[in-house]
Amino acid sequence: MYKRIISQSIKEKTSFFLFGPRGTGKTHWVKSQFPKAIYIDLLDGATLQAFLKSPSILENLIPEGFDDWIIIDEVQKIPTLLNEVHRLIEAKGYCFILTGSSARALRKKGVNLLAGRALLRNMHPLCIAELGQEFNLEHSLTRIMDQLRQIAA
Repeated sequence: MYKRIISQSIKEKTSFFLFGPRGTGKTHWVKSQFPKAIYIDLLDGATLQAFLKSPSILENLIPEGFDDWIIIDEVQKIPTLLNEVHRLIEAKGYCFILTGSSARALRKKGVNLLAGRALLRNMHPLCIAELGQEFNLEHSLTRIMDQLRQIAA
C-alpha cells in the first residue's frame, strides 16, 4: 500500500469526515490506520436496513467507556444518522471517522455536517508524491490524451 499524505495530517483525536471519489482507498486506509476502531459498513445490506429502521441503535453498538475511533463507512447512505453522531459526540465525547464519496451531495440534501464538530478531510487519487518512483509522466500524459479523445468523440 502506498503511504498516503493524509495520514500525516491526522495528529489530533478529533472526529472527521473523509470524502473522496470511489476507488481512492478510503475504506482500506481507515481500516489499516485505525485497527482498534469500531467499524460500521453501510454497504452491508443488513446493517443498512437496521440503521434505516432505527439510527439510535448506534449507541448500543458502542461499549461503555469506549475511547477509540468509531468508523461509519459510506455515511451518505443514511444522512439522518449524522444527527445521532452529533448527539453522541456532544453527550459522550466519542470520536468518529465518517467516510463518503461526496460532501456536496450531503450539503444539497441539507444534511447535518456536524457544525464544526468534525473536520473535513479529502482523499484524492494518488498523487506524484505518493507514487514516488512509480510515477511515469509519459504514461500519465498518454492516458489523459486518450480520455480527452474519448470525450471529444
